Amino acid sequence: MVNRAHFVILVLAYRLLVPLSAEPDQTRESYVVYMGGGGGVEEAEAVRARHVEMMTSVSPPAGDEQGRVMAAVKHSYHHAFDGFAADLTEAEAAALSGHEKVVSVFKDRLLQLHTTRSWDFLDVQSGLRSDRLSLRASSDVIIGVIDTGVWPESASFSDAGMGPVPSRWRGVCMEGPDFNKSHCNKRLIGARHYGTQPGPSSSDGSSARDTVGHGTHAKGGAAAASGRLAAYKACSLGGCASSAVLKAIDDAVGDGVDVVSISIGMSSAFQSDFLSDPIALGAFHANLKGVLVVCSGGNDGPNPYTVVNTAPWILTVAASSIDRSFQSTIVLGNGSSVKGIGINFSNQSITGGHYPLVFGPQIAGRYTPVSEASNCYPGSLDAEKAAGKIVVCVGTDPMVSRRVKKLVAESAGASGLVLIDDNEKSIPFVSGGFPFSQVGVDAGAQILEYINSTKNPTAVILPTEDVKEVKPAPIVASFSGRGPGGLTEAILKPDLMAPGVSILAATIPTADKEDVPAGKKPSAFAIKSGTSMACPHVAGAAAFVKSAHPGWSPSMIRSALMTTATTRNNMGNPVVSSTGAAATGHDMGAGEISPLRALSPGLVFDTTTRDYLDFLCYYGYKEQLVRKLAGAAAATFTCPATAPSPDMIAAGVNYPSISVPRLIAGKTVAVTRTAMNVGPSNATYAAAVEAPPGVTVRVSPERIVFSRRWTTAAYQVSFAAAAGGGVKGYVHGAVTWSDGAHSVRTPFAVNVV
Repeated sequence: MVNRAHFVILVLAYRLLVPLSAEPDQTRESYVVYMGGGGGVEEAEAVRARHVEMMTSVSPPAGDEQGRVMAAVKHSYHHAFDGFAADLTEAEAAALSGHEKVVSVFKDRLLQLHTTRSWDFLDVQSGLRSDRLSLRASSDVIIGVIDTGVWPESASFSDAGMGPVPSRWRGVCMEGPDFNKSHCNKRLIGARHYGTQPGPSSSDGSSARDTVGHGTHAKGGAAAASGRLAAYKACSLGGCASSAVLKAIDDAVGDGVDVVSISIGMSSAFQSDFLSDPIALGAFHANLKGVLVVCSGGNDGPNPYTVVNTAPWILTVAASSIDRSFQSTIVLGNGSSVKGIGINFSNQSITGGHYPLVFGPQIAGRYTPVSEASNCYPGSLDAEKAAGKIVVCVGTDPMVSRRVKKLVAESAGASGLVLIDDNEKSIPFVSGGFPFSQVGVDAGAQILEYINSTKNPTAVILPTEDVKEVKPAPIVASFSGRGPGGLTEAILKPDLMAPGVSILAATIPTADKEDVPAGKKPSAFAIKSGTSMACPHVAGAAAFVKSAHPGWSPSMIRSALMTTATTRNNMGNPVVSSTGAAATGHDMGAGEISPLRALSPGLVFDTTTRDYLDFLCYYGYKEQLVRKLAGAAAATFTCPATAPSPDMIAAGVNYPSISVPRLIAGKTVAVTRTAMNVGPSNATYAAAVEAPPGVTVRVSPERIVFSRRWTTAAYQVSFAAAAGGGVKGYVHGAVTWSDGAHSVRTPFAVNVV
């Protein structure tokens, strides 16, 4: 009894000493309360009042706490869908998740940024004559870019020669510190900003002005294709709050944009369910409203299952190189030259004298392992031995980035750095005034052999040269996220590939000052790489197609871009990945975009709302939940009576590519597609198949006839692999329909088990 009494007293004393706010269910975090379709009817004030009322149902205000409840609701969504973001306790979030009007409640996670000649290269690749004047036709198509904001003074956003802002534009130019309404014009027609970080009372993003550079670069890439731009600042250097991204998508739809470009996403290591993915949810409702959402596929490649933003209603973009290289040549003391890659403003020259050349382990600090010195680990080099020398390091440890290696060599007093690393060697590292060049393993072996062959090896690293018409190009970027998709393998992702390596576009004048040579001002433009840079190219191309075909649905535009994409490089050979292997649909989707060809695709695959709703049923969502999610668009919707096997949930989705996640050897799987003629009447198309070894592919019928424009025709593609045939894993191919004037290519991926 005594022990029990002492225990009770201790517990009571602890409860008195610990503040109530420290209890887990009293800690407030930012959540998104998603309520499905139904936006666009009520006024904003009425919507917010309804959301506050719902909050009070789970968190009744005591006394003068009504202001606290109102402040807790940070965003109300009402243009494309219904819902709100609020600071909630765990108990309040659980209570709201059980509300009859709520579809899902999820924490306000932090999304990551997926951090010019490229348009000229796309013109050349198309094989068609580019009429630059035709790009003006897209000048009334509005692209909304959700990112880190905009630097409005950039020349990329000049509105010279542009007509009045389209009357259908309903957006605003929000003012804030260092940003006013005069910063918007006939090109940059709108700007909004939001709290960019999750958590209570986030005040980041108090102005639409970009302080990072990522958003300005993305908008500059989209602006190169003409069109109007609207900036939605939902991100900062630390990332992007899910609630802010959702609000930006909702506002973009309400403002009247035609295309949304989003160069952000979750990590491929953590991809949530569709009902907890803010980009997937926002894009779904934008699609229902006729707005195409284009997203970057992420930079976690080149391993499989690293592509993100894979919902079937999202146009997912991979990154490729262009026919330009930034060459930084290394001249060795024996007179031989090694061509490396890097962007530096070195003052070294052949006539200015050579510098001693050393391998990292030769100047290692005391007690430093050879592996650390060879990789230029922080603290691994002896500054006295490194001073005034060009250091050679390797990249066998991916944990030490190129920037870290450069800083290690520079802080040790080195006169330059040569990095031997096949990874990312096609992606130039910007080292500013510090001499830097990256070479592959073969060229690196040549340099190390030279060091070992002489007592006093020397070298110079020459300033960067811009080399054009590099071959082969394009090449799939090593960092570009690869398929299959982590949430479902039944949709072939990514969809398309676009330039995303060494892209020159607008930036902010305060960015990357350490990369600017001494005595020079920062440039108004910057060279960046990432699927973040590829995404705006596709958004711009989509706007271009939209301008020529204003009545086309988002899926028709996506189809036109995919079926006309090129799979050949500038040497006429199949596109390859960074390893030199032939690129597959899981690397590049349908191929590299060809905007000019996309204007006249011949046939399109119109993925309907019904397709997407059926997909959600096949994916496992209940009919009632699907109705609630889609709102009025699914008022009378019923899930298909007979669902396909879990491995074939996308078989009935009319997508311009095909993925068969499970083909049992000895069995046959058939997939149906319906094509719509958007070309001339009385057109006859014949099918041609690129079948992978070991898999039999048949198309039925092999010829389809369209008597008129806008008519449709269905066909079936069957796949079979012989039992014991030895084929295992994913194989790739394509079905191409041609009428002599158009080639309509749909790639496929088949997993033989």
